[in-house]
Amino acid sequence: MTTSGRATLAQIAHEAGVSTSTVSRALRGRGEMAAPTRARILAAARRLGYAREDEPRGRPRTGTARLFDLVLGHYHDPYTDEVTAGAHQAAAELGYDLVLTAESDDPGDDWPIRVRGRGSAGVVLGLIRPTLSQLTVLRDAGIPIVLMEPPSEASVELTSVRTTDRAGAAEAAAHLIERGCTRFIVVAGAPAYRYGRARVEGFTRTVEELLPGAPLMRVQAGWEAVQARQAVLPALRSLPGSGPVGLFACSDEMAAGAYRSIAELGLRVPADVRVVGFDDVRGARYLQPGLTTVRQPIREMASAAVRALVDPDLPIGSVIELPTTLVIRGSTHAG
Repeated sequence: MTTSGRATLAQIAHEAGVSTSTVSRALRGRGEMAAPTRARILAAARRLGYAREDEPRGRPRTGTARLFDLVLGHYHDPYTDEVTAGAHQAAAELGYDLVLTAESDDPGDDWPIRVRGRGSAGVVLGLIRPTLSQLTVLRDAGIPIVLMEPPSEASVELTSVRTTDRAGAAEAAAHLIERGCTRFIVVAGAPAYRYGRARVEGFTRTVEELLPGAPLMRVQAGWEAVQARQAVLPALRSLPGSGPVGLFACSDEMAAGAYRSIAELGLRVPADVRVVGFDDVRGARYLQPGLTTVRQPIREMASAAVRALVDPDLPIGSVIELPTTLVIRGSTHAG
């Protein structure tokens, strides 16, 4: 393996305090190695501007193209619209173009090869679980990687941007209790998602602490409105006790599905059921009544993820956490 002249393996080894063979293994993503050691080597390589020359001829060397890649698990929903807008604005302000890629369900999808082939200066992975082989392609090319709202706990070798999911859900629970709710339903997303679990835990623990023994039902749904509607209908019918119900949905779209269930049972928001969502996407304010929700700063998170790609002072493996805000609207205001 040769280098571009901007940095050598020996220089990186000296900077990181390891042997050149250890540097080589770290840059290729091969062999067992302590996570802090690998992170230190990758940080040194980034500082020194290391780039490999054993890539296909004719492509820009890693980091020379003025473009970033944003890879998303899906498109065309309010959440990813906000992600794209925030990432695009940050890239433009930094003087970079932004390339959008949709991850397919095909395990053989070669999007990392395409990212490498266009000489990307960095890649933001939004709401996806990259495989080890996909990460290896990017690491071998020296391409910086930042995860935005990773579905699972991020590796210590990867920088990530997230929001205060647990604290935001706890604030939602306290708000519903303050609004006089004595019975509760939490509409959970798929359990495999880290942020969904954090929201459920934050909500349920707060209810249990502030109102011990209060009826609390957790229902499992997907992230779509239709799935939430189907899950909430039987929960509302069977929830024990009497008094106002506080319903917390782990996304605004799920809250919209809950609205449908409430109406189908002849109940009213907020007189009978007070509802809080999570995200504060554009449609939340246009529900009738407007949806009280935990706002996560989606655009700001996307912007922070893009800026982290080129921040020389940010250690690899950093966790950037932006705070949520409770936005109060008509769905919890019982007059």
